[in-house]
Amino acid sequence: MKQIGRLILIAVALFITAFFVLSIYCPSSGLDLTKQRREFQQLKNRTALPEDSDFDSRVTLETLLLPGGDQSRWATSRAARIEGYVISISSGPREAANCYCRRDIHIMLAPRPDAPAQEQIVLEVTPRIKATKQWSLETLQRDLIGRSVRFEGWLLFDLSHAAESENTAPGRANNWRATAWELHPITKIEILK
Repeated sequence: MKQIGRLILIAVALFITAFFVLSIYCPSSGLDLTKQRREFQQLKNRTALPEDSDFDSRVTLETLLLPGGDQSRWATSRAARIEGYVISISSGPREAANCYCRRDIHIMLAPRPDAPAQEQIVLEVTPRIKATKQWSLETLQRDLIGRSVRFEGWLLFDLSHAAESENTAPGRANNWRATAWELHPITKIEILK
């Protein structure tokens, strides 16, 4: 019985140590087993600010909301500037990209303040960018909700949300977003009004 207790204590100590280390140093590839998933996590965890030549001027909130299959409409190597009304801001779930230790901030953006979920797009502030910009969940909620805001950031197609997006799964009852395309990470925020 004592041996089982010691093993449990050691396991808990190892878990706490691992959690502590990963909360301080989470690799940009997150915690994923396949090369493809690690490369995807690296896209989510970009820290480089986009240069003028990185921006795709065709990407606007209106073009992101255009109906139809849009998986190949844009490129994840490009950045975008989009404007709209901030509908809500919340913490994202714990996920492999952040070593299950930290959370992204999810911002829902739409062309008007009363837009339904199927007309909203997702923008994400990552822990890496949040630290450099000093953006907190509380500050962003206080300053942005209900306001017209311009965002800059990297384009990302999050395939894991394609079945919940109006463009790639039209008419589904559980659609909570317009498209699986996101600005992820956001690199600049400018309040317009």
